[in-house]
Amino acid sequence: MKKTLTWINREIPANFLIQKPVQGAVVFFLIFFLFAIIYQPLDTHPSRFFSYPVTAALYSFIASATVAGIVRILKSFRFFSKIHKWTILTELLAILIALTGMGLSVYFAAFIIEEPANRWNLATLSDSVLKSFLVGVIPFIFFNLLNFRYWLGQGHTIVLNDNTGDAYELAEELIRISSQLKKEELSFYPGQFVYAESDSNYVNFYIWKDNKLKKEVIRNSISNIEKQFADFPYIVRTHRAYVVNIRKITQKKGNVLGYRLKLNGVDQEIPVSRNNTVSFNKAIKQLSLPRPGHTKDN
Repeated sequence: MKKTLTWINREIPANFLIQKPVQGAVVFFLIFFLFAIIYQPLDTHPSRFFSYPVTAALYSFIASATVAGIVRILKSFRFFSKIHKWTILTELLAILIALTGMGLSVYFAAFIIEEPANRWNLATLSDSVLKSFLVGVIPFIFFNLLNFRYWLGQGHTIVLNDNTGDAYELAEELIRISSQLKKEELSFYPGQFVYAESDSNYVNFYIWKDNKLKKEVIRNSISNIEKQFADFPYIVRTHRAYVVNIRKITQKKGNVLGYRLKLNGVDQEIPVSRNNTVSFNKAIKQLSLPRPGHTKDN
């Protein structure tokens, strides 16, 4: 049971359709349509108005448009909004909801497309949803085959140990930070990022690479950098000059008037200003992370 819970809560990249609903819907349409044309599955047949290929194209469009719409709606809910903290559980739930909604849309579309018949009954509804589900799951299988190594825990993994012996293992996608004039770009994995510090018209990034903390510099403002980290709830602004990965905190000391943080592999203490203490504590609480060791100033 414990292994199952650990597995379904494993972090994986969201599939292509979840990340890009419009482009994903195009791929979904092509796979759905080609499968229907080549195999003519589940006793599919022409409609009363169109030939079989046109009918298949019409149902494929309805299915893909519905799935894209449902995905966009799901992403407006908090549970499905954290694309960069996507898990196997959220993936499976999103697929189940999308396919169920798709089946319902196909069922109601058949009232117009198909020959007049007594369709308003539970048996027809169940049959329509089930058949749509069985065909619609094929594009999702394709999308998830691209991420299958993450389902098995064999994807690109960053393992960073802090001074307390804890390890963070994350299946991650690159973060791409651009300069203010879009002339340069800095790329790294979220687990590599420790903190960023404002330095006049530049921002210094401190990143783990090759088992060393390295400094990378890019021309930008810390406020702009904060915006580019908006999708990562564990990377937060702690001070007018600092943005910090709170997963790298090994110690926190101070009080509501301000904190000082010790980060993994960093000698200097990073400040949390009084104006940022509330949002800082909220970020830690929302992530359900163990709170860093706290000591009061003498």
